[in-house]
Amino acid sequence: MLMKSNHSLPDTTDEGTPVSVKIRERLAAAKKRFNANDNIAQFIEPGELEKLLDEVEVKMQGVLDSMVIDTENDHNTNNTARRVAKMYLNEVFKGRYLPAPAVTEFPNAEHLNELMIVGPITVRSACSHHFCPVIGQVWIGVLPNEHTNVIGLSKYARLAEWVMGRPQIQEEAVVQLADLIMEKTTPDGLAIVMEASHFCMGWRGVKDLDSKMINSVMRGVFLKDPNLRREFLSLIPKSSH
Repeated sequence: MLMKSNHSLPDTTDEGTPVSVKIRERLAAAKKRFNANDNIAQFIEPGELEKLLDEVEVKMQGVLDSMVIDTENDHNTNNTARRVAKMYLNEVFKGRYLPAPAVTEFPNAEHLNELMIVGPITVRSACSHHFCPVIGQVWIGVLPNEHTNVIGLSKYARLAEWVMGRPQIQEEAVVQLADLIMEKTTPDGLAIVMEASHFCMGWRGVKDLDSKMINSVMRGVFLKDPNLRREFLSLIPKSSH
């Protein structure tokens, strides 16, 4: 005989429709994609993220029930569904649900035009195939021009955290970050190198704890000028290229 869960249904909107459905309807009406690594913050209305958290909690409880885990009597998993829902929406995947961080941009008053490198920036994400952690470092090289917008060094880390805070594929994440920085700063050139460990290889599958993935994106003069590219690569740790 099947046992009924004691957990109540999630809060819904006044029309009785789950909030996730309402958000999906807005995305569909706007013909916007909502893949795992897309940001959907503009389609979430005030107060809906809390309702979405309640909905995810109930569905996560269903997963635990289907895994035959006695969350009613096991003190270790008694509130796990809520904790997991909060972890996904408010922490590791918040880059999907929150708008981009505020980044103050300043004109390049001193007409800086020398290579600037920021890093290593520690980044944390999760593989969109298995939701296993992806943890690594990013190096960012920028060659500004007189029209480039200058942003604070810490803002590069905030932008990286926002992009990586979604279920990601490393190759796509670096391209997304490059697009965002190019949009914010419009430099003559941009170079990004990312090196990361993927727990979908170390925790499961082949269980290779030592392998890492390294990839790069080059934009503008970094593509055209091999000497500039070599200078950037020579100034970051050898393990990262």
